[in-house]
Amino acid sequence: MTERKVKNRWLIALSAVGIHISIGSVYAWSNFTSPLREEFGWDSQQVQLTFSIAILFLGLSAAFLGWFVEKYGPRVAGITAAVFFGVGIFGSGFAINLGSLWALYFFYGVLGGIGLGVGYIAPVSTLVKWFPDRRGLATGMAIMGFGFAAAISSPIMNWLIGSVGIAATFYILGASYFIVMILSSLYLSKPPQDWKPEGYEESENNKKKGKDLANLRAKESLKTKRFYYLWIMLFINVTCGIAVISAAKPLAENSVGLSAGAAATLVGVMGLFNGLGRIGWASASDYIGRANTYVTFFIIQIVLFLVLPYTSSVALFVILFGLIYTCYGGGFSTIPAFIGDMFGTKELGAIHGYILTAWSAAGLAGPQFAAYMNDKTGSYESSLIFFAGLFVIALIVSVLTKIDIKKKRKDLEQTSTN
Repeated sequence: MTERKVKNRWLIALSAVGIHISIGSVYAWSNFTSPLREEFGWDSQQVQLTFSIAILFLGLSAAFLGWFVEKYGPRVAGITAAVFFGVGIFGSGFAINLGSLWALYFFYGVLGGIGLGVGYIAPVSTLVKWFPDRRGLATGMAIMGFGFAAAISSPIMNWLIGSVGIAATFYILGASYFIVMILSSLYLSKPPQDWKPEGYEESENNKKKGKDLANLRAKESLKTKRFYYLWIMLFINVTCGIAVISAAKPLAENSVGLSAGAAATLVGVMGLFNGLGRIGWASASDYIGRANTYVTFFIIQIVLFLVLPYTSSVALFVILFGLIYTCYGGGFSTIPAFIGDMFGTKELGAIHGYILTAWSAAGLAGPQFAAYMNDKTGSYESSLIFFAGLFVIALIVSVLTKIDIKKKRKDLEQTSTN
């Protein structure tokens, strides 16, 4: 009888995807850039700051409300996220009707950003507990939705803006996201105490993959080197990736001479690579290990960022950009499983929230630095060499992480032997 009452974990995963597809639409913000500039005369940095504020509050809310997710559970957290995000997007329509940039910052940036942060961590920490046998796959599925969201919502946004105007677009999107997120949240829940998937033997799994290094509370994790290694790796991966993503359209136009329309299409298609990278890399990490996955990210991207400024071939440019997008998305989807391996699942949501402050910092640093370099040098290409240098630092940190994991695992083996 007990088994019949246990929810279907694949439907839990589908609910998580529903939430992430909604909040992931933030990555299609560039669809509003030109219409807002044309209608109100705001400059690019003013409009771009809306997106940066949203990412900032994503990280802050994820960090400070991680305890809320752990205490009240994924259903309440998901509903809370739906309210903040739905009101934030819907309220952006009021901001447009008022012609107020500050109101847009508040609704889309602050309220929408809080909904982003809570909505991002709530289903992810839950999925790790439902899929102890395939953590990477589970988190990859949810965060894949976040990556694919831009590809799905971008053409819808463009059509709506052209058909009903900017304000009405925000009203329609806000109401739609609210409904999808509420329905998805209602099915979310933690697995029953001591639940394991059918046929899953923890001891066998541990023989193949090694058990978690620890089972720490969020505050305890802050006292370890491993936490800061993860933070730095995510920060660099996101800083460099988000800078390129924010400048994708002008880079495509200036580097390989794509037309504005073709460059916009490329940006939409790249969203697919973002999503595929999230599910692909996270699933691969179940087999090659999280640390090895991150080492691979950084080696690949050092090469990509060094080659990209000198690329004149459209085909090669698209391939390089696609790989960058997969590594960018994969960094996000692999990190929750990595946290589970390092610190256990006791307070995974809260630890994940702390780690995501790297995202909010990177959301400010990356695009702003790329824009600064463009203003100073007249092109975005010059910043890419700098980012390649950052990836060298990230590679060193990822190797240090592998060393620390090996040392900790050796200590655990000695303790269990004694």
